[in-house]
Amino acid sequence: MKSTLLTQKGQVTVPKELRDAFGWKKNTELTFVKESDGVRIVEVQKGPAAIIEKMKKAKWIGPSTDELLSETRSEI
Repeated sequence: MKSTLLTQKGQVTVPKELRDAFGWKKNTELTFVKESDGVRIVEVQKGPAAIIEKMKKAKWIGPSTDELLSETRSEI
């Protein structure tokens, strides 16, 4: 089990082993869920708008939209 110290400002560092295991990078939003025996830390799941923004930033390797539409419209 990994441990960390709470700073004077109330901050904690998530151990690298856990960040790597969960794929948490800089600016990953986490939330603290109060449980009867402690706290659970989970990644905030974004809604559809956030997913679309993430997709816009991804580098697409494949046919363009025009190429895909051309294929669907071609006659057999």
